[in-house]
Amino acid sequence: MIQGAAMNEILRIIDLKRLFVVGTLVCWCVCMIAVRIERTGSGYYRFLIANLFLASIPVFLSTVLLMAQHFRFHWTIKLIVFALWLLFLPNAPYILTDILHLTRANHAPAWYDLALLLSCAGTGLLMGYLSLIDVQSIVARSFSPVVGWMFALVSLMLSGFAIYLGRFLRWNSWDVLIMPTRLFYIAGGLLHPFSNTRAFSVTLVFGVILALGYVSVRMLFGQHGRTLEKNRI
Repeated sequence: MIQGAAMNEILRIIDLKRLFVVGTLVCWCVCMIAVRIERTGSGYYRFLIANLFLASIPVFLSTVLLMAQHFRFHWTIKLIVFALWLLFLPNAPYILTDILHLTRANHAPAWYDLALLLSCAGTGLLMGYLSLIDVQSIVARSFSPVVGWMFALVSLMLSGFAIYLGRFLRWNSWDVLIMPTRLFYIAGGLLHPFSNTRAFSVTLVFGVILALGYVSVRMLFGQHGRTLEKNRI
């Protein structure tokens, strides 16, 4: 009986409706990639499957964090999950920059490639926003709504910086785990932002874009978001 109650709580936290929507979108993207490979014989956009997988990690980790918060796991476990979530969060909005690959492939009609890239970019961004809603709700309930919003906006600005690191320096989240000394290089760059004009510009532009999109979504669906936060924790 206790195990059944715990399973019901887990299913409620996972939110099967959200899982269905995200799963459907990911399947649509994978199907578009598969059709392109089958019709053209080119696997040029196969990398998008890996990018979609990386984009799904933040929403998976935020769900785990919700479970850890709900079942009152030890703070060390929650801290580790949170650190991993923050590390992988930029992988979700990073897919937006894959639109740059549109002009580099001509095996399929341009309209199809555009539809493919927009589908993947939209799906990745949605997963990033959903995961941020989860974590923001935890921060807001643990501290205050103001702190929650500050945390969300800072996370999005950091994601903008991570997009610069990934797109221009070709770094990824795994590099920080494999070569943690790179954190010192990143910290050094942050101390002198105006000496790296492109890094500052890319961070600012993408950070603001992500923040505006996120704030817009929360404002338009604010009531649903508050209900979601209350029911999922």
